[in-house]
Amino acid sequence: MTAHRIRPLALCIFHHDGKILVNEAHDPVTGKPFLRPIGGGIEFGETSAQAVIREVDEELGLSITEVRLLGTLENIFTYAGTPGHEIVQVYDAKFVDASVYERPHLNAHESDGAAFIAKWLPLDSITGDTPLVPAGLYELLKKVALLD
Repeated sequence: MTAHRIRPLALCIFHHDGKILVNEAHDPVTGKPFLRPIGGGIEFGETSAQAVIREVDEELGLSITEVRLLGTLENIFTYAGTPGHEIVQVYDAKFVDASVYERPHLNAHESDGAAFIAKWLPLDSITGDTPLVPAGLYELLKKVALLD
């Protein structure tokens, strides 16, 4: 039997003209959609800021700058029928290449090689039907005035 573990994550919020960059995914068991910013697991020996820089490079092949911590969230959830528990460091950053903000979407790859499309989504389109995850992220972004 596999022991349950708390997973440390680092996610990055990219925002521009009232939109944020997200990956729309679906729970394979429930079929319910959700939106998640770019980022992933923090590896042993790296800081969460280093993890964000690495994850953005791995997923998008892009460099970032002005990385700053917005806050920390604790997320307890179920995905694919399996319980999960994450401690999430949430960052804000900017792309070095400003032309990225003019693209409607970005081609990306997960660490397992699976392709996905990261798209700029208007903040007013985020609903309970397609929530922004992890839980509490939308509220954190409002609190730090990133969504105003």
